[in-house]
Amino acid sequence: MGDFDADTAVEKVEGVEGRFRARLSRDWEIWGPNGGYVAAIALRAAGAASTLRRPATFSAHFLAVADFDFVDLQVTTLRAAKRAESLRVSMTQQGRPILEATAWIVGDVDGLEHDVATMPRMPAPGTLRSLEELIPPEDLRQRYAFWNNLEQRPADFAPWSERAPGAPEWREWCRFRPRSTFVDPFVDAARSLLLIDTMGWPATCRAYPQENGFIAPSLDVNVHFHRLAPEEEWLLADAVAPVAANGLIGTQGRVWSEDGRLLASGTGQLLCRPVPKAG
Repeated sequence: MGDFDADTAVEKVEGVEGRFRARLSRDWEIWGPNGGYVAAIALRAAGAASTLRRPATFSAHFLAVADFDFVDLQVTTLRAAKRAESLRVSMTQQGRPILEATAWIVGDVDGLEHDVATMPRMPAPGTLRSLEELIPPEDLRQRYAFWNNLEQRPADFAPWSERAPGAPEWREWCRFRPRSTFVDPFVDAARSLLLIDTMGWPATCRAYPQENGFIAPSLDVNVHFHRLAPEEEWLLADAVAPVAANGLIGTQGRVWSEDGRLLASGTGQLLCRPVPKAG
């Protein structure tokens, strides 16, 4: 099991403006380093380079699958104003491009106020059982290491072997572990970034039998951060994949607090690939 704060931390490289390093942890493995986890490191690099403290938007292209080793991050200021700053983050590994991202970060600003977002009907997480209570131990041992970092509580669980194809939707309460809340605003926002990037594929799989013959890594992820919620342990991951066509899967994700506030929303595009042959 990893620690989200420690495993996404970046270290400034002295003597080089905007340069940081991080080490990718194998505790976040799905088909290699999980894309949302890699993106979270880039978001933290943007936060480390900015004098402002509220992430507003993040958009990234995934260029290659990294190894579980050190990565270099170069943060470049594209626009800096009193209330908002635009940054570009380039992640490489031994000179190979891994991720290219842009982020807007803002300061304390006043503006219009309204909220008509409505959270889907879901039982409270305290009334639901966790996947560890629902899945046989032998099946849990076959999961990717990534899933050990989240306590998941779905509302409509059924074993994959018994699940009939249905709507491409995925909704479940998630709590990071061993630590679930983070004071750092960029770590707090990165929780939503990781969930929005990751849950589009489980939503897609709900429309098909258990073995659909494909994997679908992310081409990109785009997230708007509406609110910070460092006090919230449980986050509702609310994902849908309304269109899969021509080898691409379009996904939409939202993250809600337990009291019904929309914390973040975003989109992603997945690229279908045949499941690699064993050996």
